[in-house]
Amino acid sequence: MSQSGVMIEIDLNAVIVSVDQSTPYVLTVPHASRQGEQGLPYGPFDPLQHRTFEIGLRSFVEMQTALKLGHVEQLYTFGDRGRHMVSPEAKPHVVSVGYLALTRQTPESDEILAAQGAKWRSWYDFFPWEDWRQGKPALLEEAMFPLLRDYCDQPHGPDMPSGTISHRDRFQLSFGAGSGVWDEERALDRYEMLYGAGLTYEARRDGRPEAKHCDEIPPFGESMTFDHRRILATALSRLRAKLKYRPVVFELMPPEFTLTDLQRTVEAISGQHLHKQNFRRLVEGAHLVEPTGRLSTATGGRPAALYQFRRDILTERPTLGLRVGRH
Repeated sequence: MSQSGVMIEIDLNAVIVSVDQSTPYVLTVPHASRQGEQGLPYGPFDPLQHRTFEIGLRSFVEMQTALKLGHVEQLYTFGDRGRHMVSPEAKPHVVSVGYLALTRQTPESDEILAAQGAKWRSWYDFFPWEDWRQGKPALLEEAMFPLLRDYCDQPHGPDMPSGTISHRDRFQLSFGAGSGVWDEERALDRYEMLYGAGLTYEARRDGRPEAKHCDEIPPFGESMTFDHRRILATALSRLRAKLKYRPVVFELMPPEFTLTDLQRTVEAISGQHLHKQNFRRLVEGAHLVEPTGRLSTATGGRPAALYQFRRDILTERPTLGLRVGRH
C-alpha cells in the first residue's frame, strides 16, 4: 500500500520471442476472464513466495506454459494511471513489470505448450503495419494515415503539458509520414499514438473518449488483454534496437545455420527486406560468424555452407551487432 492509502499490485509479464520459418513469434496464453482474448504470460508478484521479480516471473511462465526460460532481461515498468481499463470493484492500482526472453521452438516444447493452452502467435498479427518485408503495407496509406491526419487536426486537450510536440509532429516522427523516414525502432511510439487517437480496440474497451467512433473504423491488428499489446510493442522496439549493437539474433538461431537462415531471421525481427549481397558483406565485416566446414542440403538446391556464431568476439569488443538500414 502506498502512503496515500492506494493499494498497489505488481504484475510480472513475459514477452517470449522465437523465430521460425521467417516468422517472428510471441508466446500467448488465454485470459481466464475474457473469453477468446490472448495475453502474455503474467501473474502478481508475491514477496512472501518470490524472493525476486525474476524468480516470480519464471514461476508464472512455467506454471502457465510449462516452459523453462533461459536468459531474460527487464524491459520497462508500466505504472501510468489510465493505461488500461480498471473495473470499478478493482481496488489495487496495477504496476506492470515487463520482461523479454528469447528462445527457440522445438517439437517437444510445442507439444507441451499446446497442452497448456499456450500458443505461438506471429507478432505481426498484433502489429501488421510493422512488416515491410514486402514493401510498405497498404493499410498505412489506405486506412490508417487518413484517420491519423484527422486526429492530428484536432486541438490538444487542456491538460496537455506545455512544450509537448504537436500531434502532427508525433505522426511524422513515429510513422515517417510526409518526407520523414520510417524508423523500425519506433514500434512503441506508433502503437501509443494509435491508442491515444482511439484507433485500437483496446482504446474502445478502456473507455478512451477519443474512441467514441471506434466502431466505425477497421481493426488495426488483434487486441490483447489489459496493456499487454503495449508491453509487446515495447519489446519489439527494444529487440529491433538491440539487434544493431548486441548479437541477440544468435539466441534465436540453431547452433549451425546458413547465411540465408540468418538473413531471414534478421528480416523477420526488423520487418525489413535486406539485399542479399549487402547483408553478407555486413555479416562478414562484423566478424560475427565463422564457417563450420559443413554443408546443408535442406534447401533442396545447391548445398549451402553452414556457419556458427563466433563467441570469441564477445571478449574482443563491447559493441557488436548487425546495423541494418532504415527506409
